[in-house]
Amino acid sequence: MRPPRFPLKVFYDGACIVCATEIEHYLRKDHGEKLVAVDISSPDFDAVPYQISIADFIHQLHAIDQDGQIFKGVDSFWAIWQAFPASTVYGIMGRIIQLPVVNRLARIGYWLFARVRLYLPKRHECESGTCSIHQKN
Repeated sequence: MRPPRFPLKVFYDGACIVCATEIEHYLRKDHGEKLVAVDISSPDFDAVPYQISIADFIHQLHAIDQDGQIFKGVDSFWAIWQAFPASTVYGIMGRIIQLPVVNRLARIGYWLFARVRLYLPKRHECESGTCSIHQKN
């Protein structure tokens, strides 16, 4: 798998408090604006242009780079971490996640998380009527 070409669209479930918090964290750290957050729980989200079903988007995190390369699940995290310098924690995590044993354990952990994620608490309604994070366009 080749590194992503930025910008990288990251498709996350904004209704999932864990998912939204994680993506919000990455966006705060992304000073080069390499990451673009796309909330699949938004009423105006349309999966059709990406040729990926909404069920697939819901099932696991997706990221699509400038060239249309698709990253799913653990590979999405690896792609996100490529947005950060190699000397940072995320840069180091991007190298560690590629180690065979670590990668296998991460895939098992992500598979387990994906199974329970739908049962986690949802984000509450904000006074403005939405809790979605700021999306870069």
